[in-house]
Amino acid sequence: MALHDILYGLLIGVIGGGASGLMGVSSGGFLVALVVMMLGLPQHVAQGVSLVAQVPPTSLSGVMQYRRSGHVVSARWVAWLSAGFVAGAIAGALLAGLIAEDVLRWAFVGYLALLGLLSLTRLRGTHEKAERPAVMLGAATLFGVGIVSGLSSGLLGIGGGLAITALLAAALKVPQHVSQALALAVTTLPLTFPAAWVYATQEHGLPWLAIAAIVVGLWVGTVAGARAAVFLSERALRLMMPVFIFAMGAYMAWRALR
Repeated sequence: MALHDILYGLLIGVIGGGASGLMGVSSGGFLVALVVMMLGLPQHVAQGVSLVAQVPPTSLSGVMQYRRSGHVVSARWVAWLSAGFVAGAIAGALLAGLIAEDVLRWAFVGYLALLGLLSLTRLRGTHEKAERPAVMLGAATLFGVGIVSGLSSGLLGIGGGLAITALLAAALKVPQHVSQALALAVTTLPLTFPAAWVYATQEHGLPWLAIAAIVVGLWVGTVAGARAAVFLSERALRLMMPVFIFAMGAYMAWRALR
């Protein structure tokens, strides 16, 4: 069983990290679905595994890859997003412990569907062209995006980068590559630690060997995904996001119906 956990953990990490680096989102949304699929763990435990695995700065390599490609992010933006994220994540993790397994799983599906629809709105009228500089956003707006992202992270066990990228790119019209670089920069910080601690103290028997293997896989996968992303067009990246989101949502809905 230990070898089984390690091998599947590595595969989960590589896939989740690859998707994270490619689309500039935290790996949590992918990790939860993959842990449920490959390790067969309950929703609450899968969310705890996801949050613990994201505490190490596995997305740092992705941030550096985006930086070398000219997509530098504002430290002020990262700071305000992070402040809101921590507040939201703690509240979300505490709330998750009060919600039944089936309800939490369907909440996960509904959240993915909402983000997928939001991502689709950005595809309309998109043409190939050079990215314009990022729009200017105020502290309150960034803090609000951080709270929403953190709340989704703590409540659903995801890293929050998916929400950051979707909200910045689709709702606030920040260029896609910049949104993705920002999401990776925020998730590089150990912001999931408070929520991960809540899950670790509530859930007993987390598969620590699998978590260690997932962390290693995340490092490898994120590098590969980020390297691929800088060669893809703005439209291609925008198209990939709803495809991946709806695929994860469809699988989790199927699991909930079983």
